[in-house]
Amino acid sequence: METRALGRTGLTSSVIGFGAIPLGDAALGEAEAASLLGRVLDAGITLVDTARSYGLSEERIGRHLAHRRGEFVLSTKVGYGVEGCHDWTHHCVARGVDTALERMRTDHIDIVHLHSCPVEVLEHNGVLDALDAAREAGKITAVAYSGDNDPLDWVVAGGRVQAVQTSVNLCDQRSLGPIGESAAEQGMALLAKRVLANVPWRPATGNETSEEAEYRRRFALLRAELPEVEDWPALALRFVAYAPPVSCALIGTASPTHLAANVAAVEAGPLPADLVTAIANAWRRHGGDWRGII
Repeated sequence: METRALGRTGLTSSVIGFGAIPLGDAALGEAEAASLLGRVLDAGITLVDTARSYGLSEERIGRHLAHRRGEFVLSTKVGYGVEGCHDWTHHCVARGVDTALERMRTDHIDIVHLHSCPVEVLEHNGVLDALDAAREAGKITAVAYSGDNDPLDWVVAGGRVQAVQTSVNLCDQRSLGPIGESAAEQGMALLAKRVLANVPWRPATGNETSEEAEYRRRFALLRAELPEVEDWPALALRFVAYAPPVSCALIGTASPTHLAANVAAVEAGPLPADLVTAIANAWRRHGGDWRGII
């Protein structure tokens, strides 16, 4: 699988990374979790992304991948949910890093994101200072932010982080524009999340969230201007994985079949140039004022 530099962090990663939300589900058995993580690394995926809020995810990564720690870039998110700390404070972020190190049975974490906090927190609460201190102490390699819209703009403009994680998909291309270009120019890695846009090509279930409904509305507008597509998941993943300035596209699944399909999709390489142009033209006609979906 193709590998890339993650900006100027000094880290490299496969073109797709594993979004470890599915590991957090207690309904997924321990043996299944171990097998899934083994399949991820064996498939050539070399970035694993998790978060404090992903249930059992961090603990399972530590339990089942500590012996293979040198094979992958480890990414997590902090800022909340630490016992005895107020959320979104210097102390909470610092303790969150230490707790993540313990949970994942490692002495360093490659990328640590502040997880979707608003601009006022970034400006006043010392949360970036806490990650800077963790970096100086050798606990983490790259300070990062995960989020969209105004907070993402603020973080990129400030130039204090080495990586960002943000929504990028057919229906959410805001971060492929000036903000993503600015991040790349500063040497920031850009990790793309929500790459399948909540699969809006599937039939509606009738109990969608507002975010899912908005993705479906946007997709209907874009789809009407694109040629017939047999495999939307593969197209969507290839679009994101090979879109400048994306460094790594995150995919999350508990299904070995879907995991293999995702790997096969990116190994097919970039989409044809005329299809990329058609997608870009459809976005310009409809998506110019669309904000990131959060």
